[in-house]
Amino acid sequence: MPDAVHLIDREISWLSFNERVLELAEDESIPLLERVRFLTIFASNLDEFYMVRVASILGKIETNPNLVNSAGYTPAELLSAISARVGDLTRRHANLFKNKIAAELEANKIEVIRWDDLSDEERSYVSRIFSDRIFPVLTPLAVDPSHPFPYISGLSLNLAVIVKNPKTSEEYFARVKVPPILSRFISVSPAPQSTRFLPLEDLISIHLQELFPGMLIEDHYTFRITRNQDIDLDEEDSEDLLTSLEQELARRRFGPPVRLEIESGVGEKLRNKLCEQLDINPANVFSLPAPLNLVDLSKIADLDLPKLKYPPFRSRTVAALREVDSEEPDLFFAAIRQGEILLHHPYESFTSSVVQFLQHAAEDPAVLAIKQTLYRTSGDSQIIEALIEAAEAGKQVLAVIELRARFDEQANVRWARKLEAAGVHVVYGLMGLKTHAKLSLVVRDEAQGLRLYCHMGTGNYNPKTARFYEDLGILSADPVLTEDLTKLFNQLSGFAPHSTYSRLLVAPRTLRSGLLEKIANETEMAKAGRPSGIQMKLNSLLDEEFVEALYTASQSGVKVDLVIRGISSIKPGIPGLSENVRVRSLLGRFLEHSRIYHFVNGGDDEFWIGSADLMHRNLDRRVESLVRIERPTHKASLQEVFDLSLSEETASWHQDQDSWKNVTKNSKGEPLQDLQSVYIKRYKKAH
Repeated sequence: MPDAVHLIDREISWLSFNERVLELAEDESIPLLERVRFLTIFASNLDEFYMVRVASILGKIETNPNLVNSAGYTPAELLSAISARVGDLTRRHANLFKNKIAAELEANKIEVIRWDDLSDEERSYVSRIFSDRIFPVLTPLAVDPSHPFPYISGLSLNLAVIVKNPKTSEEYFARVKVPPILSRFISVSPAPQSTRFLPLEDLISIHLQELFPGMLIEDHYTFRITRNQDIDLDEEDSEDLLTSLEQELARRRFGPPVRLEIESGVGEKLRNKLCEQLDINPANVFSLPAPLNLVDLSKIADLDLPKLKYPPFRSRTVAALREVDSEEPDLFFAAIRQGEILLHHPYESFTSSVVQFLQHAAEDPAVLAIKQTLYRTSGDSQIIEALIEAAEAGKQVLAVIELRARFDEQANVRWARKLEAAGVHVVYGLMGLKTHAKLSLVVRDEAQGLRLYCHMGTGNYNPKTARFYEDLGILSADPVLTEDLTKLFNQLSGFAPHSTYSRLLVAPRTLRSGLLEKIANETEMAKAGRPSGIQMKLNSLLDEEFVEALYTASQSGVKVDLVIRGISSIKPGIPGLSENVRVRSLLGRFLEHSRIYHFVNGGDDEFWIGSADLMHRNLDRRVESLVRIERPTHKASLQEVFDLSLSEETASWHQDQDSWKNVTKNSKGEPLQDLQSVYIKRYKKAH
């Protein structure tokens, strides 16, 4: 274990990542509506952070308050540090919208306005909307001896109202929920292209007297709470995991509050009332300028105004499949037999490769069986439909569905029920382990006998997110790899815990030990004066054992280059410890999601891609897989990803021990190249 002083706490590092997202919203070189999108992503990220991570810290404060984590924090100390940082970031986020982006939107004739800014005609129009469509939906809830404080759903926007009885002068608290089923931002004119919007809560607040006739409206403010949304599922005591999860999801709605956001300027009486009734930790109360919940700005970001967005981009079919007739399964599978195909999404199409692979497998009478893992997928998934079609055609279809994929649990329960009804063999992986590996296996009856085909990737089988997640994958008919996947699927669906693999590293058995062995090998190579080096592209590096191994490699002279999108617990540049470690972070139009591991190995370079980050959960509590890349041309493509990502000519964030610096210009003040733009241009030119 590294000393605490040599580790960055997971939560503090995650907040640095979300600050980098906020910096994208602040970047004036990015199109305006894309900056609005980054505002919504920052807010959505923070919601999830509180629902899961801060909720966990609050639990530790109650159960084990003196526990010190690997970075040297007790739970209370960590909560205090988080609250201070979040307070700064959320104020910066709110002020960015209010003082900067709102003005830029207005300059482009897009306005988020208040009631006082409306013309008489607009007031009349939105008042009719209130009477016809909003008033009937509202349910004002009073708090008095016969009306207890109401349940307030997580992430809902609410109006806290103080009303007074004019006869008795008694004051009462009331709550009005802003209905999430209605559009948050209302067009103030019937014109189809109207770009003037009034927040729904403003329209409700101006009509509060209609909700409380005969009472005086003394005060009102918006507020929003976040609840603990983590699921505590005891698999060993569960006879039916699917039913148990459905019950737990119903209970999750009522998790305790973990954060209160309240509009700035709220009276002390109202604030105290909310804190008292919600039993909220004062460290988790944040006063922010209205409007709250900027996640809802997605309606603004979605406006059809191409001049204010990134230039249109259309992914291309990978070269090996470009000439293949999409109606001919034989030709598609023949293209895979000719040689393993490396895929780079979203630059290369997910639909014309992975989706097509599974659709052909479903339709092709020569295909006997399909085996598939599903962690997250989209609501109208062509992949789900292909599996159902295959099962209805009499093929053997196995779907390993991860019911516990966080915040997709409900959707995955629905898919499990639908697939089971169609005759698909649905299993939920191994007891106590989430199945996060991205795997497909197809068994085909050909003239030469049975032949197996597979897909392995770094991203989910989700056609929607594949359009803006950067991921890698391979389509292969390599008998060594398909035999590995046959063993792995047998492990997931049956009992095969001691399978051995040729091209795979699989968590939780061999992935940790295999990667540590390769890092140790680079250390020995450096000591022996042989070529050495480590390059990793990850979403997160958290595991202390790997941080220590990389420190040891650095001390032995190994150059360690890390491209990390999210959490980075390692501290580069510490003299005598990590001066050979370099850390970069890339964020942009697409979400950098692929994982690549490169070991120089004395000159016999090894490249691995897969689903696993270097986190405890990936290494010890999930089924993950990495596949070794064999073809020299594919190795060269992956090396180019590292070369461009780490180039001094590429804009990126540079980590310097505890801090990050956004480097966008060279020493001459000239803009550096954007990695994703480079790839977009390259793929356009190549096709």
